[in-house]
Amino acid sequence: MVRSHDERLREIERIYRTRFHHFVRVARAITGDDERAVEAVQDAFVNAVRARASFRGDGPLEAWLWRSVVNAARQVVRRPPVEALDGDEASDPAPAVGELAPLIARLPERQRLVVFLRYYADLDYRTIALALGVEVGTVSSSLFAAHAAIRKSMREVWSDA
Repeated sequence: MVRSHDERLREIERIYRTRFHHFVRVARAITGDDERAVEAVQDAFVNAVRARASFRGDGPLEAWLWRSVVNAARQVVRRPPVEALDGDEASDPAPAVGELAPLIARLPERQRLVVFLRYYADLDYRTIALALGVEVGTVSSSLFAAHAAIRKSMREVWSDA
């Protein structure tokens, strides 16, 4: 279905309004900081609005937006953090929720992204594959490897206790 630029803009806005917190959660997992995560999501959506005519429609619009958010978060990580102004202390990033957070943080980047997109953003394998520019089988194997690594780490923690 061919959509006009106005229809695509409304759809981007709807996704932004309804899924913003999901995008921020995943961006935070990449950036490690709430403010930088919000910055990445906002950058991604600004770029998506500007480039909406380049969306080919060969997958869901939301997957295209996820790819944009992941790429923007990666770019934010490469930029040096902004220094606090007027002597204000930069806030430390809030700790991630859950006891699995340290185990997930140790995963390789692709496995970590797949875990966050699957369980934090609640995306299906196809949408994750489109967002990351990989095959569905790669998503499946990355998630399987992440589960195995987390299970192994949990066994190590339990055996040390």
